[in-house]
Amino acid sequence: MPMIRVEMYKGRTAEQKRALAKELTEAFVRAGGSTPESVQIVFTDVDQGDWANGGILASDRAAAPAKA
Repeated sequence: MPMIRVEMYKGRTAEQKRALAKELTEAFVRAGGSTPESVQIVFTDVDQGDWANGGILASDRAAAPAKA
């Protein structure tokens, strides 16, 4: 039973998650040779303040003025 975990910033709608679940399932079935019913997907919504890249919180990057 394959498990796909998707971590992303909060803010996606249920419609967007449905579309993503459908696309990920279809891709796994094609590439991994599984059945749609066996593919499990878990979405984890993360606040930007709980996500860092390169030592900088995503919330700090979002608040910073754009560089020219």
